[in-house]
Amino acid sequence: MTRAANIELQGTMVLVRHGETEWSKSGRHTGLTDIPLTETGRYKSELAGTLLATRRFDLVLTSPLRRAVETARHAGFPGARPDERLHEWDYGAYEGLTTPEIIAQLGHPWSIWDDGAPAGETPGESVGEVTARAESLLGSIRPRLERGEHVLMFSHAHFIRALTGTWLGLTAAGGRYFWLGTSAVNELGYEHGRPVVLEWNHVRGR
Repeated sequence: MTRAANIELQGTMVLVRHGETEWSKSGRHTGLTDIPLTETGRYKSELAGTLLATRRFDLVLTSPLRRAVETARHAGFPGARPDERLHEWDYGAYEGLTTPEIIAQLGHPWSIWDDGAPAGETPGESVGEVTARAESLLGSIRPRLERGEHVLMFSHAHFIRALTGTWLGLTAAGGRYFWLGTSAVNELGYEHGRPVVLEWNHVRGR
């Protein structure tokens, strides 16, 4: 990964979205449902690993959900440490539904970035709750970055986007501005001491 010459030598966060699953392929909201990668998802996870192979990381974390753990393993990081704060947005009553299905059910426009998700079989999460979870994670990561360490995390599309929005001071709702594909490698860091996006949606072999 390349960086502009004026980026200080501070620590960075590399965020990898899990590989393809049957639900991600069909656009179904997959929060806490624990499903495996497809064959394509496993292959693309290996390709993501080639983007990371020459990097040194001081800490490697993963969502405890199977699709993230499998992505970490296929990318070459079988020892990634599970952290509950990296799990996907809890979609509650909207788990397993596509956005058009949710809108049809409600009878009016809906966006996870504005409206969050109500309780269903799981509690669901609001934008504020996801922001708080992202802030908790960032609170434990920032001291490492300030010491010049590099952190690798395997997680999920909406949470990575929410984390990025929170990193930039936009709250989780700022994730609306960052489209993200499966197996994509992303990097957050600093420029002149301010949080920035260094790389986004980097995928090999798409």
